[in-house]
Amino acid sequence: MSGLLYLIAVILVIGWILGVFVYSVGGLIHILIVLAIIALIMGIIRRA
Repeated sequence: MSGLLYLIAVILVIGWILGVFVYSVGGLIHILIVLAIIALIMGIIRRA
């Protein structure tokens, strides 16, 4: 399950980077990065 969380986090970070540099969607980009950070923190907490 933790592998899936990391995969989701990586996908969200890539989406955030693409959005910031290519699309400039606005608020959606920041929501993506927050979700990615939350997924990473949950993975670290579950592993510990």
